[in-house]
Amino acid sequence: MSFWIEPDWPAPAGIRAVSTLRAGGTSSGPYASLNLGHHVGDDAERVRENRRRLYRELSLPEEPVWLQQVHGTRIIDAANPDDGVADGSIAARSSVVCAVMTADCLPILLCSKDGERVAAVHGGWRGLAAGVLAAAIEALGTNELAAWLGPAIGPEAFEVGDEVRSAFVDQYAELAETFHPTDEGRWLADIYAIARSQLTALGIPECYGGGFCTYSDTERFFSYRRDGTTGRMATLIWRE
Repeated sequence: MSFWIEPDWPAPAGIRAVSTLRAGGTSSGPYASLNLGHHVGDDAERVRENRRRLYRELSLPEEPVWLQQVHGTRIIDAANPDDGVADGSIAARSSVVCAVMTADCLPILLCSKDGERVAAVHGGWRGLAAGVLAAAIEALGTNELAAWLGPAIGPEAFEVGDEVRSAFVDQYAELAETFHPTDEGRWLADIYAIARSQLTALGIPECYGGGFCTYSDTERFFSYRRDGTTGRMATLIWRE
């Protein structure tokens, strides 16, 4: 049984991409079983074994460039990752594996139409509101791109307060339609619709994926909002 999802998108030949599921690893308890995050309290050796298993099963050309994600807008070159503190990476050289980890936030993959450049972006609400997608596109140097949206919390489960809605709507009035009021005076946010709207505004109408819900699909996905203590999935992209 496969322990990953492969994007259904028109990526050029030689582009590989996957988004892992929670099954297929060695971790136990709330991290069961393919937890790839070292920062969540899991046993370090089990995480290392999970990463070795990922490397082996996917026949990766190199070890993924793991980031220290901080819900910001910094994008780095995965071939020269520096300190790795970033919320996205790009690659213009073959065999360099870009990766982001999530457990409700939105992983976004970008690929240039000529197949020469790829990126993986961590789309938490703070990063999206601050412009992480614009930063990634600027780093890639083109908007001749296709995008794929990986597994994230769905629009029926992502309840937020006024401050989150304002962070988007105060900048982009058109995003008001991506928030729906609840009976308790809060909002249900559609993070997929937010990302699609932003990508379209940035000149990238070719946006695929979405339709997952990490919160409600307990068998396939980790969810921080659902479980608190939990593992992390990875979304990866590389040129062969």
